[in-house]
Amino acid sequence: MFSKETYIRRRAELRKLVGNGVIVLFGNNEAPYNYPNNSYAPMRQDSSFLYYFGQHRDGLVGVIDIDNDEEWLFGDDIDVEDIVWMGFTPTVSDLAAEVGISKTAPMANLAKMVNSQWSMVNKHFLPPYRHDTKIQIMDLLGIHPSKQKEAASLPLIKAVVKMRATKEPQEIAIIDSACDVGYVMHTTAQMLIKPGVTERFIGGQVDGIARSLANGTSFATIFSQHGEIMHGNPSEAPLEKGRLVLCDAGCELEDYCSDHTRTMPVNGKFTQRQLEIYSIVEACHDYVLEVAKPGVKYMDVHFAVCRMMTEHLKELGLMKGDTDEAVRAGAHAMFLPHGLGHMMGMDVHDMEGLGQIYVGFNDETRPNLEQFGTNCLRMGRKLEEGFVVTDEPGIYFIPALIDEWKASGHCKEFLNFEKLETYKDFGGIRIEDDVLITKNGCRFLGTKRIPYHPDELEEFMAQ
Repeated sequence: MFSKETYIRRRAELRKLVGNGVIVLFGNNEAPYNYPNNSYAPMRQDSSFLYYFGQHRDGLVGVIDIDNDEEWLFGDDIDVEDIVWMGFTPTVSDLAAEVGISKTAPMANLAKMVNSQWSMVNKHFLPPYRHDTKIQIMDLLGIHPSKQKEAASLPLIKAVVKMRATKEPQEIAIIDSACDVGYVMHTTAQMLIKPGVTERFIGGQVDGIARSLANGTSFATIFSQHGEIMHGNPSEAPLEKGRLVLCDAGCELEDYCSDHTRTMPVNGKFTQRQLEIYSIVEACHDYVLEVAKPGVKYMDVHFAVCRMMTEHLKELGLMKGDTDEAVRAGAHAMFLPHGLGHMMGMDVHDMEGLGQIYVGFNDETRPNLEQFGTNCLRMGRKLEEGFVVTDEPGIYFIPALIDEWKASGHCKEFLNFEKLETYKDFGGIRIEDDVLITKNGCRFLGTKRIPYHPDELEEFMAQ
């Protein structure tokens, strides 16, 4: 939690950007795991509520009455029975005072005030993503859950994106620390990798570090020998000599995230074929660090990486034809079916629930939702100082995709399907780091670099 002045300043800026009406920001409630009193733990507060109201307790709603220059925190104080089980919790008025709010009321009063003093003004809310919040909005505003995404306030969405996209120095410091925990997570995995150890065991160790050194993982850990599956969760399969294993994992520390990916040879040494593909991904990853800076469109960086990748894959005989034409046709998406990266901050895919068209794009830069692969580009807009983005190129050999494109002849003038057949057992490679856009360029986040250059990675694993 930051200083009281931080939240006062943020809410004041939000009022200016939205302009009029009443802003309603819903905090999250406990979410039952498999029966009412067994909840997912720890409870995760809504990120935008945290950004402006700072409190982690469940069952809170923050209201900013722009026209009357009033701020409210709604919630119910817990009773003695809850204290017996959960311990002492400050009153709602105490929580409000910690973030510079003087007006509080029980949750039941929120509906009364919405239907009385706020009945005739614009009510701004963000797109909900939890079913209980959707029910709450329906009860308060009479908007059916199926219509709430469209009814969400565009001025509020744009204001929140504008503010949260540019990270303050105090936020950057925490992300640096979260990335340092990420270093421990990934290097621990690298030290444990050897034939016979199960994916689940190493994945569990990675998760344990996140829970021991931070608040937990920032997303479900991916640890799999099937690196061609984008979200391959750990299985009971033992690691096999000669295969690659991909680890995509991050932590959440003081409400901010890390997100890294490394791909390792199970027996600690790359084969020649693995090294050829790995070196392409490595070059694409490092190229981003050379060119990402304020004023550069991340979409342009993405397609520059795609052209670089295509050139190298042509050298290996996996692609052919004119590079620019191949990329325009989307042939590279056979190997890279996702975007180069995404915003990161309080959410690992920062603010993505607000609508990617507003977060990773803007009126100047629009997404292409028609072309396979390009439609998964999450970040395309011009970079600005203070943005935090991921740099995560990859090359994947997905048997089902190879079969489908081969059968249909899709991009056959740019792809060597005969040679692709021999890579169906390869898996996939991704290298990912978190990058801060600085005044004149960019830098890695975190004080330690998780080994990824082939020689240093092999040397580290050999220890």
